Amino acid sequence: QVQVAESGGGFVQSGGSLRLSCAASGTISTITAMGWYRQAPGKERELVAIIDDNGSASYADSLKGRFTISKHNTKTTVYLQMNDLKPEDTAVYYCVVATTDDRGTWGQGTQVTVSS
Repeated sequence: QVQVAESGGGFVQSGGSLRLSCAASGTISTITAMGWYRQAPGKERELVAIIDDNGSASYADSLKGRFTISKHNTKTTVYLQMNDLKPEDTAVYYCVVATTDDRGTWGQGTQVTVSS
């Protein structure tokens, strides 16, 4: 089993930056990809970015250029650097870890609030 822990959320003014971290533990040898989703109030959860075991990253089209996902050398921690934040980026951000059994393990989420 894999456990997931996020950190780094908070309150920021429009135009500011935040970096989220997601650390995986447990049977890390089974990890195939790690990524971020977000869910704003009243909206469905949506993909933000994902990075696979080879380091290839994919992003939601609307976030390209402002958000960057990266992986620590240990390959068990991923970061989401968020720049030029806007009020519409306000959401709970969830880390998800995909494993070789095609399952996804979710973190508890971290709140990001961007004021105008």
